[in-house]
Amino acid sequence: MTTSEPTVVTPATLRDWELPAPGSGKESRGQLLVVGGAEHTYGAVLLAGEAALRAGAGKLAIATADAGASALAVAVPEAQVLGLPTEGAHIAATAAETVVERAQGADLVLVGPGFADPDASVALLEQALPPLRLPLVVDALASAYLTAHPDGLHHLDGRVVLTVNPTELARTAGRDPDDVTRDPLETARDVARRSRVVVLCGGTSKHVVTPSGRSWLIEGGGPGLGVSGSGDVQAGTVAGLLARCSDPAQAAVWGAYVHARTGERLAASVGTVGYLARELPVQVPAVVSELL
Repeated sequence: MTTSEPTVVTPATLRDWELPAPGSGKESRGQLLVVGGAEHTYGAVLLAGEAALRAGAGKLAIATADAGASALAVAVPEAQVLGLPTEGAHIAATAAETVVERAQGADLVLVGPGFADPDASVALLEQALPPLRLPLVVDALASAYLTAHPDGLHHLDGRVVLTVNPTELARTAGRDPDDVTRDPLETARDVARRSRVVVLCGGTSKHVVTPSGRSWLIEGGGPGLGVSGSGDVQAGTVAGLLARCSDPAQAAVWGAYVHARTGERLAASVGTVGYLARELPVQVPAVVSELL
């Protein structure tokens, strides 16, 4: 197993690991299904979906809590929006059948943006994830499924990217958050060994780790990225790039780096802090173009 020091990601790193050509039509860049949100967090799936399109995904579908689906369809006219039944404020476990059925027409799935309750997340994903046979991005509280079922995604043969902050990583690993703070890279490696690529965000750096133990370090981004909705944008960016390239490690490294640079662009034009997560996706195409 490779456990060497992380590779520090630079523009040269990414230019040597170039994305596939975008092709001539939307079908060539993949169709993404985003599953997330609750009755008070529709903005999260909006941010993730827009970021995925800005990163180059060809087609977008969003499945979210039914009460806000119509408004979301107007807010994101580029997407097909499906309303899912709820139990309380959260997507009900009975929605899993609809999710699985819609996923059959997709090339990959992103789950988790806007999930607000770990137990509700696990109840839904216990039914929705085992039947899937396509690449998957697991974001934020959707990681609770892996806490309950550490080997629950082995059937996807490593085609999984987990995007988490240190607290979510600690929950997934079953560790005290202080342990993750002391050695985030080692914890990320432990979690990645279970056939998933891990993107760990914390402070002014990010780690990406593969199941083999290979790792990358993305430095910078700035404190402004520590704002509500920023993680949803990163998850969507990773998913959009995965739709383009089909390589989980490449999508994770590119996505983490692009997210950091979007923060730096806004810090320069708006301020070190004070810009909004909704402003990040607009920066994604320019950052990607600069790296090609």
